[in-house]
Amino acid sequence: MLPLVVFVLAAAASLATSWLLVSRLERIGERLGLSEALLGILAALAADAPEITAAISALTSHEQSVGAGVVLGSNVFNLAALLGLGAVVAGQIMLFRKVVALGGSVAMLIALCCLVVVTGLLPVAVGLAIALVVLAGYLVLLGTEGQGLERLRLPGGVLTWLRSAVTEEEIELEEAIRPQRGRWPDAVLAFGALIVVVGVSVVMERSAARLGTRYGIPEIVIGGLVLAAVTSLPNAVSAVYLAGRGRGAATLSTALNSNTINVVVGLLLPGLILGLGRTAVPTELVMWWYAGLSAAVLALAYWHRGLSRRAGSLVIAAYAAFTVSVLVTGYALPGYQWTIIALSVGSALLLTAAIPAGLRRPAAVSAAETEPR
Repeated sequence: MLPLVVFVLAAAASLATSWLLVSRLERIGERLGLSEALLGILAALAADAPEITAAISALTSHEQSVGAGVVLGSNVFNLAALLGLGAVVAGQIMLFRKVVALGGSVAMLIALCCLVVVTGLLPVAVGLAIALVVLAGYLVLLGTEGQGLERLRLPGGVLTWLRSAVTEEEIELEEAIRPQRGRWPDAVLAFGALIVVVGVSVVMERSAARLGTRYGIPEIVIGGLVLAAVTSLPNAVSAVYLAGRGRGAATLSTALNSNTINVVVGLLLPGLILGLGRTAVPTELVMWWYAGLSAAVLALAYWHRGLSRRAGSLVIAAYAAFTVSVLVTGYALPGYQWTIIALSVGSALLLTAAIPAGLRRPAAVSAAETEPR
């Protein structure tokens, strides 16, 4: 009973303190003159502190399935809760195609790096190096707001497209992220909050691991479902709030940035130092769900210039199928292979069928938004 009480208290403290950490870091970023897009990255990094810390704690304890499960399961949860639930609550998330293409390209490249590392096709060091190059290029693009790209000697059309994509994302985020200018007390509070988040997140992961051992709960269930969902709640609440205010790009940015940071900082970097060990079948399953659902959600968002309530419902249904897949795999229930195949194929067919389906747009949408991009 005690581990359960400790887990609940630690989770509550971690989530509450992460909100303080996010708000104070945003103020510090505003003080430093960061662009809205970089402020979004900074906020995502702060909000990801619980899952990153929990993953590192698990890897340190040689619980690779828990550590990888927290990161990968959290990324699947983010897609369902931030984008799927956000679309259901808001009725529709409107997005610029260029914003989807730019952020989605980075997110998929990072997901592919993670996939080839988890499946053993590339060493962790190589996957991390590629991911860091992609992430660094993206951060430079956002930080410069597309200025100075002429030095790369890219075709004029590519330069214009990149600047336009960054500008459209900045326009959306400017309304969604407007923190006060930070002062020195904000830096002190941020540092203190970071220490608390790290400490209670370690306690949360350790108590969850003890609960799993006591009650025979598989590691992938503890990491990929329980810890993944609990540690992602701050991002989920924030994204649903932004979606309800019509800030589609901010919602998408929160989801994709969170997933990217989780992979790079929470899995590949500590995996290089601590080792990922031999990847178990359940972990590979979660990885494939993360990559596949990411591609499906981005395809839906690009094709329809957003996500409708129906599309959001399908994404949530896919997460339900993912949950069942993890449970039957973790417990190795009889015939679980066929159950996984049925759930995966069924989800893929439903999401694929939704891509070309018609989607009526609100009459209030401006001509600029409906113009092909």
